[in-house]
Amino acid sequence: MLRLHGVRSGRQRIEEQLDELLSMVQLHPASQFLDKYPHELSGGQLQRIAIARTLAASPSVLLLDEPVSMLDVSIRLGILNLLAMLKEQQELAILYITHDIASARYFADEILVMYRGHVVERGPSESVTQHPATLHPTAHRISA
Repeated sequence: MLRLHGVRSGRQRIEEQLDELLSMVQLHPASQFLDKYPHELSGGQLQRIAIARTLAASPSVLLLDEPVSMLDVSIRLGILNLLAMLKEQQELAILYITHDIASARYFADEILVMYRGHVVERGPSESVTQHPATLHPTAHRISA
């Protein structure tokens, strides 16, 4: 079940905050989701709830490690579009970690390619994925 931790408000205020958070991640009406257990939700719904839980803390930065890797292709785009919308609306910085170059190309403004803990390529999304500046094999593998 979804709970807000660290909130010391009346029940009505908590319900309002939950409704607002679920609306932000496009899960409405909130009443459909508040009393459900994780096994009763789809993968996309679970990911949206994870995002809502994170937003409850009013972060300025989100660290997302493979946020769409286990989702159906049809759901991935919806989550990436939601994240892009939240990035603009909430003025968030997002560090998006992935092995999926297609989703990185779609979502990221700038891409850093790492190999064994070292950055081997860095630049605007399109230039890194289409025309890598380095000769490093990892950078060239993603542009293929």
